[in-house]
Amino acid sequence: MTKKKSNEPNEATLFTYFNEISIIAQLSIALFDRNLPLGLNNSQFGVLNWFSRVDTQASPGRLATAFQVTPGAMTNTLKKLESKGLIKVAPDELSGRKKKVTITSKGEKARKQAIAASAGLFQEFAENCPQENIELQIEQLQKVREYLDQRRYN
Repeated sequence: MTKKKSNEPNEATLFTYFNEISIIAQLSIALFDRNLPLGLNNSQFGVLNWFSRVDTQASPGRLATAFQVTPGAMTNTLKKLESKGLIKVAPDELSGRKKKVTITSKGEKARKQAIAASAGLFQEFAENCPQENIELQIEQLQKVREYLDQRRYN
């Protein structure tokens, strides 16, 4: 029988760790949602933010995969964003059936407005958590995200 090293987390510790991340995600999304402009919700903001972080265009299928939602759920989100003029959905010139999605300048502006609308929340949080701690946690959380991203399809 292999003995566990004393510095290795046990299952209860690992569960608590991921449970805390889950609760933080739920609470932060709810708080952020309340400050979103233009009737946006977190799912819609997430799509706008994706274009800023990842790529300038995507197919609806690629976005559904990225957000781990059904194609129907993504289509619904995209229709709402398109009706607000925040994205453009157009036929893909390379394929007769596929579509490509791009963010509009209005969508970029809405994304920036959403972030600015939460500035007070960010400042309040910063007053309760020193910058050094935040930077260290970002580094650690990025490692967790990268690990989970690599196992997304397993």
